[in-house]
Amino acid sequence: MSTPEPPQNKGPYVSVVVFCEKVMQEQDGGMSLIRVTDTINQAAVGPDAPREMQPFIANITLVVVLKSGEARGSYGIMLRPEAPGGFQMPSFEQTVHLQGGAWGAAIIMSLQLPISVQGVYWFDVFLTDPADADSAQFLTRIPLEVVYSRAG
Repeated sequence: MSTPEPPQNKGPYVSVVVFCEKVMQEQDGGMSLIRVTDTINQAAVGPDAPREMQPFIANITLVVVLKSGEARGSYGIMLRPEAPGGFQMPSFEQTVHLQGGAWGAAIIMSLQLPISVQGVYWFDVFLTDPADADSAQFLTRIPLEVVYSRAG
């Protein structure tokens, strides 16, 4: 068996990318992620519940944790959502400062997403370099499924 080649990427490295309901930042620097999810359930109840889901705003938190590796300095973390059917939604971006080595950095994005249809929404996560407006290094992609149910 051959020895695997080390990765060409020298960092940063993705440690965590997850949707959750709430983030608690502890005094010791730790972080607790409450109600980690990849699904939003939207329900309508009653005899007049609409057959089709009505548009709504989903309040959800995205957490991105990176480990620096050889990356140092300020970078952007860009989130590019895609609605079911491939419709590109407006992007979000925040800045993160990386110190190199095993040091990590976390971004907590409180999102208010306009949801108009049920299905799987994909979120591409990119690293951008403020010194190079055309740079965007793909880091990962995560799904968020919206499910509509009606009763009554």
